[in-house]
Amino acid sequence: MTQQDAASPTGSEWWRTAVIYQIYPRSFADANGDGIGDLPGITRRLDALADLGVDAIWLSPFMVSPQKDAGYDVADYCDVDPLFGTLDDFDRMLHAAHERGIRVIVDLVPNHSSDQHVWFQEALTAAPGSPERARYIFRDGKGENGELPPNNWESVFGGGMWQRVVEADGTPGQWYLHIFDVSQPDFDWTNPEVREYFRGVLRFWLDRGVDGFRVDVAHGLIKADGLPDYSPPADGDSMGGEDDDVPYWGQPGVHDVYRDWHAVLEEYPGHRALCAEAWLPTPEKTALWVRPDEMNQAFNFPYLTTEWDAAALRKVISESLEAFPAVGAPATWVLSNHDVIRHASRLALTAESPQGEGIGPLSAAQPIPELGLRRARAATTVMLALPGSAYLFQGEELGLPEAVDLPDSARQDPTWFRTNHEKYGRDGCRVPIPWEAAAPAFGFNDSGASWLPQPTDWARFARDVEAADPDSTLHLYTRLLRLRREHGLGAGTLTWIGDEGDDVLAFRNGNVTVIANLGAQPIPLPSGEVLVSSEPLTGDVLPADTAAWLLS
Repeated sequence: MTQQDAASPTGSEWWRTAVIYQIYPRSFADANGDGIGDLPGITRRLDALADLGVDAIWLSPFMVSPQKDAGYDVADYCDVDPLFGTLDDFDRMLHAAHERGIRVIVDLVPNHSSDQHVWFQEALTAAPGSPERARYIFRDGKGENGELPPNNWESVFGGGMWQRVVEADGTPGQWYLHIFDVSQPDFDWTNPEVREYFRGVLRFWLDRGVDGFRVDVAHGLIKADGLPDYSPPADGDSMGGEDDDVPYWGQPGVHDVYRDWHAVLEEYPGHRALCAEAWLPTPEKTALWVRPDEMNQAFNFPYLTTEWDAAALRKVISESLEAFPAVGAPATWVLSNHDVIRHASRLALTAESPQGEGIGPLSAAQPIPELGLRRARAATTVMLALPGSAYLFQGEELGLPEAVDLPDSARQDPTWFRTNHEKYGRDGCRVPIPWEAAAPAFGFNDSGASWLPQPTDWARFARDVEAADPDSTLHLYTRLLRLRREHGLGAGTLTWIGDEGDDVLAFRNGNVTVIANLGAQPIPLPSGEVLVSSEPLTGDVLPADTAAWLLS
């Protein structure tokens, strides 16, 4: 916490305008050479993030885990997995980040634990109806002998959402709920013991000095009474972003949990942030998570999933800038993360690819690389001019595409296995990022090991190569972040500019005019000094799939 934190009035909290950089620890930087990124690796690379100009980092899970779902299956919420280092390594990383003016947000996974968590191991050996089982969602099965699952719910990762256990006497017993993998049993958040446990988890990390939490599956903790049957649409979003009435997503009771957490964070001086991963159909629905006594930010997934279309983007931006400020919260923009196809590929696919399915060599949807990168640079140029906060995913500042051609033998996402290799899942956006073109593993480490294979042509995206190229995506991001700060765009107000054409997105934020050409033909460039553009400009025209900022 800084002195400015302690003195700043409500409405000027750092998270309202922050640009936050997501680190996927196992793929960021590997200090010990075992092929998996770690906390000391992050510490060594913090200067690069300070140079980029981000305000904070968000670390995906690094807590003790059997790694069945890359750390989103937590066995101990209050310790660091040896894969990533130690608590001392975390403290050193946190201190080093704070020294550089970078705040630190940690990922918290409250919907479910690992099946190796001591509580679940106790539940397996306890009797039906016991306090140990009451921490999770155990139910008797249907059918004459309980041989059928309690309802028809389907796991996000494929297959059924229920797993039957074998009781202590060796007979088939109850079933437990797992929205995701069978190794990730869901907590029962109607149980006061669960709520008190997580208050302790929050305080453990707050006491160490963290600046907030990104909350995984924030909309999934409470399930509808009676656990009614539900069948999702065949082409629907796996996380519930296209459906209004899902019995395990977005239930009203979940808001009580975050009001309670808000009160815990208020016990600490300064401004700590809670950010919701809540996949909901509209900005209006998403804004319910960030009312004044609940969370502070919610990822704007309706924005992330909007196609490269000027009218559609104008609509979702307008709705967002109405819905979030209406409850006193900032809009929180995002284009890529560890669960979606990188936007340098997603914005130029040859066919649709529903969220969560991913793309691979046999997918109908294939990226058009040059077009995808061009659109991604333009999309980010628009996003970083919008009022509110924004999240970046590691590697997007290098223009990294989705790694499509991973060998099947290398894939590790549970989705790949639970769908019998029908859906590729999320491995393609999680490949370790490149730092030095000529180094082993492109500088990810010194040994050349990599838990997912890096594409052989990624040398051209390496940070040292891009640092030497003034037209690189890295230089574009660095300029955008500097100008965003200098012109106060995060705290600004958007005013639309009309009559620029159906394929044009144009607005003013303070003294900056932003114009994006989403069409196929060049358009006239407005008058004014060009501050930055996503592609080099020649003359007074804005090329196709290009965005620019001009001094108004």
